[in-house]
Amino acid sequence: MKMISRILTAFVALEHLFILWIEMFAWETVGSRVFTVFSGDFFTLTKSMAANQGLYNGFLAAGLIWALLIKDRAWSFRVARFFLGCVLVAAVFGAFTVETKILITQGVPAFLGLAALLVSGKKE
Repeated sequence: MKMISRILTAFVALEHLFILWIEMFAWETVGSRVFTVFSGDFFTLTKSMAANQGLYNGFLAAGLIWALLIKDRAWSFRVARFFLGCVLVAAVFGAFTVETKILITQGVPAFLGLAALLVSGKKE
């Protein structure tokens, strides 16, 4: 279960690096194809706001990568739990405020990673 937890944590980190790229560097091109609930000049008008959001997604990814690199099992567990929880909360909020598919695309992997982490238990 520990390996599954690590794989899911790495997947969520990679997913958030991809979101960072979309929001910071490809908002008007790829972003407009991903977030189909918006149209018109929305993507041009919100480019700087999306870049800011992308930076926050980068922080989530950095925290998850950090958790994977920590040698101390107890601290790795705590850091992974915190950042997976943050991603899950952000996914729930995004589902209510932007688009419900965020709960599936971001929330489900974070939930599964958190569940696997909790089942594997911390090793102090």
